[in-house]
Amino acid sequence: MQEETARSAIDTFISAFNASDDSYVTALLSQSLTSDVVFWGPLGRSEGIEAVERFVLDIRRHPAGTGTMVRCSAVDMPDEWARYQWVFTTPDGGPRLAGTDVVHLRRSLIDQVIVFAGEIEPSAP
Repeated sequence: MQEETARSAIDTFISAFNASDDSYVTALLSQSLTSDVVFWGPLGRSEGIEAVERFVLDIRRHPAGTGTMVRCSAVDMPDEWARYQWVFTTPDGGPRLAGTDVVHLRRSLIDQVIVFAGEIEPSAP
């Protein structure tokens, strides 16, 4: 049951990257993150849904165009922390960013996100 809860929160978080419009990003993040979420991203530590929203919007506004973020692994939850792999691909086979996120849940919502991004590389043909 705990893995199912984690998977649901993670998939809702990822759906913010793929929202049909920027105006939906905050609502999706609010469904998956605590208001005091701690976000450890490529540029350091930040707190709150607004900080995560800025990160998501920056990714959505990639110079190569709006891309797609997908979870490409099962959610592994050995203890209080869950981890999963993801890939972000821009349109027309543009740059691809892959990585692993580790999240901590509190009351069925993500209260900490640690992003381990890999190298940007073109997607395979």
